[in-house]
Amino acid sequence: MRSIDLTAASWRKSSYSNQDGGACLEVSDDLAAVVPVRDSKIPGGPVLVFPADRWTSFVSAITGGQLGG
Repeated sequence: MRSIDLTAASWRKSSYSNQDGGACLEVSDDLAAVVPVRDSKIPGGPVLVFPADRWTSFVSAITGGQLGG
C-alpha cells in the first residue's frame, strides 16, 4: 500500500456535519486522484482515503436519495 503525505492538506467540514460539534466529517480536496476523509474531533487520528471517482459516486447517491436512511 502506498503512503500519502497529508501534512499540508487543507480540510473542510462537510456541510452535512452536525453544527453543535457532534458528528463532523472533514474532507480534503487537495489531491486529484483520492479524497481523504477524517473525523474532525480527532484531526490527528486515522484518515480514510477513497478513490476520487468512487467518492463522487457516493456523494451523488447520498444527495440523490439513493441511500435511504
